[in-house]
Amino acid sequence: MRSGVLILENIVFLELKRRGYQVYIGKLDNKEIDFIAEKQGEKIYLQVAYKLESKQTVEREFSPLLAVADNYPKYVVTMDDFWKDSIDGVKHLYINDFLLSVKL
Repeated sequence: MRSGVLILENIVFLELKRRGYQVYIGKLDNKEIDFIAEKQGEKIYLQVAYKLESKQTVEREFSPLLAVADNYPKYVVTMDDFWKDSIDGVKHLYINDFLLSVKL
């Protein structure tokens, strides 16, 4: 499973670079934000998980983004095509929707 999430992270990273973003890894207290992407003064935050299979996984992936105190878009990208919920403004994106989106 870990190799699956690494592949997914690489796909997201390469797509962000292809779209012209500068991409960084974020740190907030003891939590990591997978990607902070910046382009032309705009910023987006992304977490990547293979599946949101448990409450612990949802907490682990959403909590770092919920702790960021700005109004830039925040996304959790996964392989879950049926899980469409957002949590307090943090949006879930199915990987295909992420790749096919014109604008995040």
